[in-house]
Amino acid sequence: MTYEEMLERLFAHADEGYRAFHGKLLKNPSIKLIGVRMPVLRALAKEWKKELGNILTFPDEYYEVTFLKCACAGMLPFREFTAVIDGLVPLLDNWATCDCFTAPCIAKNREAFLPYIQKYLADEREFVRRYALVTLLHYYVEKEYLPLVYASVRTCTDEQYYVMMAAAWLVAEVAVKYYDDGKSWLKEKCFSLGIHNRAIQKARESFRLSKEQKEELKKLRR
Repeated sequence: MTYEEMLERLFAHADEGYRAFHGKLLKNPSIKLIGVRMPVLRALAKEWKKELGNILTFPDEYYEVTFLKCACAGMLPFREFTAVIDGLVPLLDNWATCDCFTAPCIAKNREAFLPYIQKYLADEREFVRRYALVTLLHYYVEKEYLPLVYASVRTCTDEQYYVMMAAAWLVAEVAVKYYDDGKSWLKEKCFSLGIHNRAIQKARESFRLSKEQKEELKKLRR
């Protein structure tokens, strides 16, 4: 498959209304969108996953092309995935591609993937750091990894909006899944103001917490 053939397939699925809608959500006018809906992109990723080596050579002219690179890579076995991830994470320039860049192989290789988490969390680029936090959210909100999650959020500030929001989302998930731990963290007031209050807001939106728990969290707002 050539780049031109890929674009021909993508433009055949273009939806102008969706393109305009999704463009507003991304809040970055420099990103070029074709307007292909998510189910179609995921189906194309499954169809083209064996062509990843070729697809990685294509220019990142459109949002959908970069998305497909990440989606195809996410289907790889762990060793093959880690061989390409350092070339993909720097391409992330929006929350949607970042948050959808998942790799089930990480779930069975959490310890082996930790150096990547630490490396990306220490990066100065906003969406590289967000990728580290979202990966923690997807695969590490387990009792044994709570100290890691706690330490990771402690490194975050409110300076980068999408990092702050991912950190808050992560703390909220801990509060929902391990309520006493999450509440204890919030009572310490050890996170930035934005992360602290947005984590409480996000947790209180969950159907998994009781009314009483939500009221307890509300009282912890700063």
